[in-house]
Parts: sequence; C-alpha cells; structure tokens
Amino acid sequence: MSEFFIQDRQLSSITRTIVKDEKGKSLFLMVGRWGTKGDALSLYRLDGTLVASIKQISFTFGTRFEIYKDFEKVGTLQKIFNWPGDFYYIQQLHWAVHGDIYNHRYAIHHFNKKIMEMDKATLLTGDYYVIDVANDDDAPVCICIAAIMDYWLYNRKRKSQQHLELRLTNETS
Repeated sequence: MSEFFIQDRQLSSITRTIVKDEKGKSLFLMVGRWGTKGDALSLYRLDGTLVASIKQISFTFGTRFEIYKDFEKVGTLQKIFNWPGDFYYIQQLHWAVHGDIYNHRYAIHHFNKKIMEMDKATLLTGDYYVIDVANDDDAPVCICIAAIMDYWLYNRKRKSQQHLELRLTNETS
C-alpha cells in the first residue's frame, strides 16, 4: 500500500498538479484542462512518460469520462445516482466509487476489495488530499479518478453558486 499527496484545491484545476509520496518526493505531474467535451488531463512520471489520462466525452445524460492507462482505454466513469450518497461506477474495471465526495472522504472498491481510499490531511506545508492505494499499479488510474471526483465536486459548487446568484438577481429586480 502506498500513499500519495496532492495539495488541496490543485487536483482539478487547470494549473499543473504535482503528486508526491509520503516523503515529499515528486512522483507525477498532471496537466491539461476541463470544461468542454474532448478536454483531457494527462498524468506523467517526472521522466516524461505518460502513465494515464482522462478524457471528458459527454454532457448528454450526465458527464462521462474515459480513463486510459498506458494509452489503452481501461474504463468509462459515470455517475450512477446521488441519493442517499454519491455513487460512481467505472465500467470495464467494475470499480465503484462511494462515500463522502463533498469532503474528499471516499473509497473505490472492486466488489469487496478496497482499491483506493481518499482523505484529507493537514501537514506543515499545507492542506493535502491523501490517496491510499492498495496496489501501486493502480495508482495512476486512481489519481485520475480522484481528479474527476474533484472536478465534479467543484463544478457542482460553481453551478450552485451561479444558480443562487441568478435567483438573488431576479428577486432584487
């Protein structure tokens, strides 16, 4: 089992995101952008090797993302339902993502086997997302899934804020 650390609020941003190990050593670089169909994020080792990527493929009937590992499509992630809690499913891998997405506390399971767990931590250097991955080979895909969850969370908050601002504008007019 390995732990990976990503600075809070950096995971789904358009800026470059560094993924570090528990000793603070930089392991991966995530680059790309979100927002429109066809946008993608790519995860590279620091030697420049592409290890995984995610591509936004649909807005119809909910946003979906294709996940690639070593240039091969390994799954498609989509939201299944959000009551009483969020539940996401990665086809082909048969992985389920569930938990408290809003507070970055969730897990990925393959049936009853835990693949990954996400949590938050405060260190001397700031606030971080902590990703515990059971099998190091799954780490690139798990980091990509965490980026998608982060994107959905902050995109949902942005839409809620826009809706509230529109409602307040209409009420004052």
